[in-house]
Amino acid sequence: MRTSLSNSHYSVRETAWLLGSTPSAVSRAIRVGTVLAIRRRGQLVVPTTVLARLLGEPSSGGTP
Repeated sequence: MRTSLSNSHYSVRETAWLLGSTPSAVSRAIRVGTVLAIRRRGQLVVPTTVLARLLGEPSSGGTP
């Protein structure tokens, strides 16, 4: 699995691995609206910006 946030979006399984959680917990968070996800080719994916916010990493383009 990837360890850096170099992709524009991550699958539910990849997101769970990066967060140290389970895919079912991530799916539940998406379903209740805690985590934003979009559909790409019929699959739910989490944008990198959302994942960076969840991990507490500074995003590019923000205030220093």
